[in-house]
Amino acid sequence: MFKEGMLALVGQGFIETIYMTVISTALAYIIGLPLGLVLVVTDKDGIHPIPWLNSLLGMIINFFRSIPFLILLIALMPFTKMVVGTVIGSKAAIVGLWIAAAPFIARMVESSLKEVEIGVVESMGASPFQIMTKVLLPEAKPSLLVGAAISITTILGYSAMAGIVGAGGLGAIAINYGYYRKQSDIMYVMVILMAIIVLVFQELGMRISKHTDRRL
Repeated sequence: MFKEGMLALVGQGFIETIYMTVISTALAYIIGLPLGLVLVVTDKDGIHPIPWLNSLLGMIINFFRSIPFLILLIALMPFTKMVVGTVIGSKAAIVGLWIAAAPFIARMVESSLKEVEIGVVESMGASPFQIMTKVLLPEAKPSLLVGAAISITTILGYSAMAGIVGAGGLGAIAINYGYYRKQSDIMYVMVILMAIIVLVFQELGMRISKHTDRRL
C-alpha cells in the first residue's frame, strides 16, 4: 500500500503532529492557566472580586473563541511571519495553535476551579494567594488533568486543520495526498493514526486524573 518514501513521510508527519500538539498545549497553558485563575478570583463570587477586569477578560476570551480556527490562523500570518520568519511548517503552525487554544484552556481551567468549595477556607482568614495555591489548584487537580486531556485532543484536531495552510503533520499528508491526489488509503491511515493519538492522550489524562483524585 505504501512505498518506502511514503512511510518515511508518515513517520515525519507523526513526529511533527506530536511536536505541534505538545508544544502548543504547553504554551497555551502558560497563558490559559493564569487567565482561568484570574477569571475565578475576580468573579463577583470570587475571593477578590474585580467586576470590570473579569468582564474585560471574559470579552477578550470570548472574542478569540468565536473566531473559526482557520480564519484566525490566516489572520495571524503576518504576526507568525514576524515571530518565526515563515508562515508554513510546524513551527509556524504553533503560533496560531497556542493563540487559538489559550482562550479555550482559560475557560476549561475556570470551569475546573469553580468546582472547588472554598467557603470554609475563606472563613479561616486565608489570603487569596494561599487559597489559590493551597486549595484551588490542588483540589481542582483531577478536573484540571481531565481538562488538559480534552484540550490536547482539541489542539490535535486544530493541527490537522492547519495542514490546509501548509502546517505539516499527519493532517497535511491526509489533505495533500489523501484528498487532493484521491489516494483514499492514505486518507484512512492518517485518520486512524490521528484517532490512535487522541485515544492515547485521553487515556493517559484519565489515568493520571484518577491517580491524583483523593476522593477515590
